[in-house]
Formats: sequence, structure tokens, C-alpha cells
Amino acid sequence: MSSSLSIYNSLSGKTELFKSISPNKVGMYVCGPTVYNNVHLGNCRTFISFDLIYRYLIHLGYKVRYVRNITDVGHLENDADEGEDKIAKKAKLEQLEPMEVVQKYTLNFHDVMRLFNTVAPDIEPTATGHISEQIEMVEKIMEAGFAYEISGSVYFDVQAYVDRGNEYGELSGRQIDELIAGSRELDGQSEKKSSNDFALWKNANENHIMKWSSPWGIGFPGWHLECSAMSTKYLGENFDIHGGGMDLKFPHHECEIAQCKSISGKSPVNYWMHGNMLTLNGKKMSKSTGNTILPDELFTGSSVHLEKAFSPSVVRFFMLQSHYGGVLDFSNDALIASEKGFKK
Repeated sequence: MSSSLSIYNSLSGKTELFKSISPNKVGMYVCGPTVYNNVHLGNCRTFISFDLIYRYLIHLGYKVRYVRNITDVGHLENDADEGEDKIAKKAKLEQLEPMEVVQKYTLNFHDVMRLFNTVAPDIEPTATGHISEQIEMVEKIMEAGFAYEISGSVYFDVQAYVDRGNEYGELSGRQIDELIAGSRELDGQSEKKSSNDFALWKNANENHIMKWSSPWGIGFPGWHLECSAMSTKYLGENFDIHGGGMDLKFPHHECEIAQCKSISGKSPVNYWMHGNMLTLNGKKMSKSTGNTILPDELFTGSSVHLEKAFSPSVVRFFMLQSHYGGVLDFSNDALIASEKGFKK
């Protein structure tokens, strides 16, 4: 159990946290991958960490419903409200149907997760499989007065949300005044009322591949909407743990809170947990600079950054020796040291 020691220790400090969770039913939702490319190590670290948390909760005697989604539509290239859907873009490049791209990279994700000996979630919903739930949620947000429609697109009205006593930025610690001051967007550059507003539903032009009928015309859901719709469906309006990468804290998880609170009036999640990033040889992983490594390159030793191949068990052991919320640096020397420790 030594490979689990660091995360066990980080969780053991949350004894009071776990006491407040019902022993009969624990709801845990983790943001899954956007399946437009092979899964990368940053994703793997997040899911390996929450795999251990899931196992640990069961070990403590809790009954857990673990939900982890697959994003197969709506995640735009620049993670904002403009740009091209990552899956649609990949489909054009590879001359495939979008669902062929989704199937190809979902299978890759599952294969890698099995190699890392992670337990499959209890439910693994997809965004495209829950379009009706997302449309219904948009309608409820509009009925509550927190969204507006322009030219077939629907946007969440952040100012209206704040004006009615809510805090936009409660998770990330960002202040709305700072967000406005930090925006580079010029007046009139966008159809949104404010640069802080985010898309719930986007109007699709004739060239957009993935689109559906809605009360506002042909379009597709905003990226932030899917997790709110699916977590609410399978775990209820309030559940225990929501996890994901640190990069999702803002704006993705912040928007999830706003969407859910605008309907129910209460916070959707009791405890947020975020896994931190990976570096390689002390530098940020980046495809553009070549400072990156894929799981297959770890297992085959084909990476220029490694002297040899390492088994999935050794890599998992290496990842679990550090706190899930801290930055973890991959290097050949660190993996060799972990391999020696694993063999002992």
C-alpha cells in the first residue's frame, strides 16, 4: 500500500469531511476527457488519482456512485464561446465522421486506463447522449431569468446572477470586477451583453458538422453545460465530490456552479478536488516544443526523454507518491528511482 501513502495521507486529514458524507450513498463526479486525440499523461494522472480516491472511499465502507463523463461535442478549440469544435476539427483533418473520431479516441482512453489498472466508473455518460437534458436545463435557466437568447444562441447572464446575491468566482477566488478589467474584448465585438457571459447553447452555421434542433434553432450545447446536466441527472441537485484537473477550476467548474445554483438556489457540490499539472524535466509539457510524452512512449521506451521503457504499474506508483494537488515532474531519473521502490 506504500504507493498510495501520499494520497492516503492527504485524505486522512479530511476525516471530518468524510464524516459528513452519508455512509449509504456517496456521489462523485469527475470531468472526463474530450475525445479528439490520444489521452495524454495529464489526463491519466487526474483519473489515476480519483481512481485511488474511489477505492479509498469504498475501503472506508462507503457506497459510491462514480460518474465520469465523455465530452464528445461542444468543447471549442479555444475553450471560449468562439472557435471550432475540437472533435469536428479533427473529423475534417482525418476525413472521418465525428462519431468515428469519438469512437477511436474513446477506445484509446479506455485501453490506457485499463493498463493503469483503474476501475471503470459506475456511469460514463456522453454529452451527445444527453442533448435533451441540456436543452431542458437551458430552458430552466432562462425561466429563472439568468439567461438570454440572441440570434439563436443562448448566454448565461453573469451580471444578473451576481445582482441576485450570488458570487461568480466563489470557487476560483476571482472577483467579477477583476474579470471585467482583465478582459481584452472591445464593446460591440461580441453579441454577448458582457465578456463574462458564457454560452449555454450556440447557433450553428451551415458548415458546422455537429448540430441539433432546439427551441432556439439549429445549434449545439456550450461546453460547461454538459457536466451540470449529467451530474444533476445521475447524482441529484447536490452531491458530495466533484473532481477534475486544476485547469478546469475556472471557468468550467465556476460556470457549473452558476448554472446549477441559478436553478436550484443551492450549491451543487459539497467538496471540490482538483488534480494539478505535470511537467517534464522541470518544464511545462507542450506538443509545440516537443517537451511531451505519451503513455505509449512510456511503456515502449520510444520517447527521446527516456532511457528505457517503464511498466504502467511503475508509472502509477510514481504518480501516487505525490499529492494529487501538487505539480508532478516526470524525468527519467525519477522513474528509475520509482521503479526501484516499486520492486522493493
